[in-house]
Amino acid sequence: MAEAITLEQPAAVAAKSVTAALAEKVAGMRLPEMPAEALTVAKQCLLDWIGVSLAARQEPLVRILIEELAPADAADGVSLLGHDRRGRIDDAVLINGAQGHALDFDDVIMPMGHPTVPVAPVVFALSEQRDLTGALALEAFIQGVEAECRIARLMGPSHYAKGWHATATFGTFGAAAAACRLLGVSGDALLHAYGLAGTQAAGLKSVFGTMSKPLHPGKAAQNGLLAARLAARGFTSDIDVLASAQGFADTQSSSPNPAGGLADREAPCVVDALFKYHAACYLTHDSIEAANRIRLEEGVAPEAIAAVRVKVPAGHLGVCNIPAPATGLECKFSLRMTTALALAGEDTFQEALFSDAIARRADLVALRERVVIDPSQTGRGCLVSVTLKDGRTISRTGDVSQPLRDLEAQQAKLERKFRHLATPALGPERVEQAIGLCRTLERQPDLSALIALCRPRS
Repeated sequence: MAEAITLEQPAAVAAKSVTAALAEKVAGMRLPEMPAEALTVAKQCLLDWIGVSLAARQEPLVRILIEELAPADAADGVSLLGHDRRGRIDDAVLINGAQGHALDFDDVIMPMGHPTVPVAPVVFALSEQRDLTGALALEAFIQGVEAECRIARLMGPSHYAKGWHATATFGTFGAAAAACRLLGVSGDALLHAYGLAGTQAAGLKSVFGTMSKPLHPGKAAQNGLLAARLAARGFTSDIDVLASAQGFADTQSSSPNPAGGLADREAPCVVDALFKYHAACYLTHDSIEAANRIRLEEGVAPEAIAAVRVKVPAGHLGVCNIPAPATGLECKFSLRMTTALALAGEDTFQEALFSDAIARRADLVALRERVVIDPSQTGRGCLVSVTLKDGRTISRTGDVSQPLRDLEAQQAKLERKFRHLATPALGPERVEQAIGLCRTLERQPDLSALIALCRPRS
């Protein structure tokens, strides 16, 4: 690979374009200056990503990608998580990105989407390839999340509402920013990398419920890495892609908010991460939580239910409102089915629950048919109302929109989740070792030990 370069800045850039100002904020972040909670949450994000990736290692979409992109071991490649195989770095980041999102069980930051899965594959791959320290890897990861979250705020809600998958589009910038940190890309070359990321960024919400949704973060990781590598060689692009005419915001947002993207913050964006404890689209979690409360607090049995109304914001309809899911993957994007699963007492924490057989199970289909989605909710959360056959109506609210600030409690919940997801692949001893390495990532000389633990048991 060519040495990273810094191009001379033209006068136009000296005036601090929107892209230059945002890139400067991101690239200036350094680990010693970050609050402790940012490091803790970032390490929790990476632990969670490893766990959901390992749990998805045998998913059909992962098998197809490996057969197509890495059918044989690449001796000079980088590791595929959960597989005893290496792939070319471009292919490996795509596979690892798609695998990390295959179960739709990975973390969330609103309004960005899923922050870790487009960025972590690039950080792990470059760190492995270049023998980089855990501290540098963690710093680059936090920078990548910062870039994608700031661009999400810059773009405003119209981007996602129009049909763009934000994890794919904003994630491309996050992957590029992280790669630029690890490759030493700076100055005007960094702005070209942002331009290269912007012109590749894509992903449509119409494919939700199919294998193409997990493909999005894989492509975002691959495209972001390519953007940084090309920029490092002097490849040119639009140096103000976030604000130029016919650029990223101009073509893909009707409500851009540069001030929102550039606003000062007390802590990096990574501290806003939300973690999933149900293996389905995050926008179904409010209704799952509310339905669980009704079942547990009121002792409601499925056979006693006459009708169910789920009141959600209108924006949910274009994301997770598949009315009659036919596959386990479609169930993850069905408010009606996930609510029915919770009311029936099924454990939505279990990723194996979401199978094609569960989509066809007669009692669940019958309960699902009693669920009506009402898109009139305003503000946070959702309201689930269950009308019983005896005439009573019971209602509960669910709201999972706020980060848990008790980071010790969050660590305990995530370690429980990690053990559940990763033990089948690694075994209990290696799972505990991986947890320990993630807890102390900033003190690790490199990522080799952690990556080695992510290979399957022999």
